[in-house]
Formats: sequence, structure tokens, C-alpha cells
Amino acid sequence: MKIDIRAEQEGDLTAICCLIKEAFATVAESDHREHILVQKLHSCESYVPQLSLVAETDTGEIVGYILLSEVLIVQHNHQRTKSLAVAPLAIMPEYQNKGIGGRLIGEAHKRATSLGYDTAVLLGHKDYYPRFGYRKAIDFGIKFPFDVPDEFCMVVELKPDSAKNISGTVLYPNIFFE
Repeated sequence: MKIDIRAEQEGDLTAICCLIKEAFATVAESDHREHILVQKLHSCESYVPQLSLVAETDTGEIVGYILLSEVLIVQHNHQRTKSLAVAPLAIMPEYQNKGIGGRLIGEAHKRATSLGYDTAVLLGHKDYYPRFGYRKAIDFGIKFPFDVPDEFCMVVELKPDSAKNISGTVLYPNIFFE
């Protein structure tokens, strides 16, 4: 089975939302509104079209999705640093554990770096994301505005040492809280 990673195209959003609903249907930690967040992000100024990627089979079925959107890290001196938030990464259940998520993350990181981004943050599984370079954000002095244990709040340096002088709180667009 051949899987291609490509940028989202016009007309993909309905299939993406169906995929997200199915991927998160049995996830206990989910509020089952990830697809609504994606729809809202598409019309938000933090949306970066080049970082909305799908995994597609050779028959044209979309089986994976990742979105990285802009956030800010507000430092204690009020300096704001652009970063990206990974939300969500979703794989159709029958295609999970086949490396598709890793391929989506790798391609998203590569494209984000080429666009000039230095870091990305996420709330995610503490055992999955570290294999892709994610580390606990608190180790960098970066905090999240959610009541979530630190082990699930992570950051990746897309460029070496790009987070070592950034500390503060991640500022998400308001739609993350609606």
C-alpha cells in the first residue's frame, strides 16, 4: 500500500473532519470536538495552509491528517515569539501503527522549518511524541494555559537550540477555548 503525504486541497475538509471524528471516537481524553477546532482554525489568522497535511492512499482515501497552526509564546518580559501548535494529528483506526503519523510529523516539521518556524508545541501522549524530538515544555520554562500534567505538554526544537532562550506561556488563539 502506497501512502502519499500532501498539502490539504480544496474539497478535502469534509473527509478530514470525518477522519478526525473516527480517529478520536474511542479516545477517553478527547472532548470529541477536534474536528470542530479544525474547521474553526481554517478561518483563523493562525491557520497556515502549507502546514495542513493529509496522508492519502493510492486510491485517493484520506487516512491521516496533521495541522500545525501559529501560536505565540509570551515571555516574562512580554516579548512574543512565534511558534506552532500541533493540533490535531489523526490517523484512521485501521491505518494506525503503520508509521503514517510519524511520516506526517516528519513532513510537517520539514515544511515548518522551511517556512522559518523554530519550534512547535503540543499536548499529547507522553510516550509517543518524544520519538520525534518532543520534550517536556516545562524543561524549557514553557507553560501551557491548560490544567494538564506537565508530562503531556511538549515542545520540539525544529532548529537546534531554538527553545533554549524561550520561556513563558503558550498563547493559543481564542478558538481553542470555545
